[in-house]
Amino acid sequence: MSTNNLARHGNARWRLQIAGSPMAVDAAAWNALLARQAVPTPFMRHEYLAALHASGSAAPDTGWTPLFMLLWQAGELAAACPLYLKSHSHGEYVFDWAWARAYHEHGLAYYPKALIAVPFTPVPGSRLLARDATARQALIEAVRDWCRAERLSSLHLLFGDEADLNACASAGLMRRDQVQFHWKNIKPPRSPGEHSDSSQPFASFDDFLASLTQDKRKKIRQERRRVTEAGIRFRALRGSAITPADWAFFYRCYETTYLEHGNPPYLTLAFFEAMMRALPESWLLFVAEHDGTPIASSLIALMTDPITPDGPQTRPTVAYGRYWGALQRVHSLHFELCYYQPIEWCIAHDVARFEGGAQGEHKMARALMPAVTHSAHWLAHPAFSHAVENFLQREGADVTRYLAHLQARSPFRHPNAENPD
Repeated sequence: MSTNNLARHGNARWRLQIAGSPMAVDAAAWNALLARQAVPTPFMRHEYLAALHASGSAAPDTGWTPLFMLLWQAGELAAACPLYLKSHSHGEYVFDWAWARAYHEHGLAYYPKALIAVPFTPVPGSRLLARDATARQALIEAVRDWCRAERLSSLHLLFGDEADLNACASAGLMRRDQVQFHWKNIKPPRSPGEHSDSSQPFASFDDFLASLTQDKRKKIRQERRRVTEAGIRFRALRGSAITPADWAFFYRCYETTYLEHGNPPYLTLAFFEAMMRALPESWLLFVAEHDGTPIASSLIALMTDPITPDGPQTRPTVAYGRYWGALQRVHSLHFELCYYQPIEWCIAHDVARFEGGAQGEHKMARALMPAVTHSAHWLAHPAFSHAVENFLQREGADVTRYLAHLQARSPFRHPNAENPD
């Protein structure tokens, strides 16, 4: 673990410490900082990050070299972030392959680059853990200066929250916007003058269906009927109710589906076994069975309110669609396991939001609506930085037009529409 006593912000004196492994970071101090953030997802908990490294999922051997940044003041941990040196751009979900190719074509090294992110996890949330805005600003500036001193090509912060993005902008990082699709447990307006933010949550899955246009309602009912008629039944398991055998079955499904698509899975069985031990209440497992035999599963992560340094509480507020897999092919089973079962569970448990993961315009047909996610980027080379800045301005205009196009295709009934059948 190395220390830099020269990190400064304003008149304050800071000490930047670099940990070569998440296990070298005090878990209680890290989680205490996380609990103070605006969007404290379970993926930024020390247990989650440590499991990624200890399991060999995100480690130097797979191109993820951890250098966690810790900013101290007067003996107190004031800010921290997970930083990785990357030898590739796999597992990030914010695509910079064209930037790397341009560097290569000009005889410049793009890798290794520095990345502030949760490996393999395109979930928006706090990335710069800090006790206040001043410490957050000092942290990102210290990390940027460290990258410059190490002669790295670039620094990237992925899927940050608004506080992160504001600090990054002040430190000279360029903002990039992308689109995901999220479902919200809020009834749309019933009349043209009603605001959706004053509406109630859905009372049932049928109540949710009633909010959709007729064609979307019909399609979802058809897909669910096909699964039911195929004799598929479901079990929903959370926390300690997910047995070691259930976790092992899930991993078999997950690994099989990855391999069928020609790629090994990012995450190892050891990672999920660590989740079973360290963060059981953060996971919800759906198991599909045919004649009593499990044939498929989907794993959902849960954020609870509030998150405390000692561990998550039991009331979930946000659900995250993460992983799925199947050992048998059944028409529409993917949609049932990955969308309809989680949405139905969220309605029953008063969960405010279900995030469907990266990309996927097809999710709008299941009433997951577009949501903008953000990243921030610093490139050391002035000419490339200028070129990327111009590109991001054009891309940002394209994203704005794309959002308008998506909103015009809303799956929800117009307030003036007749009552559903």
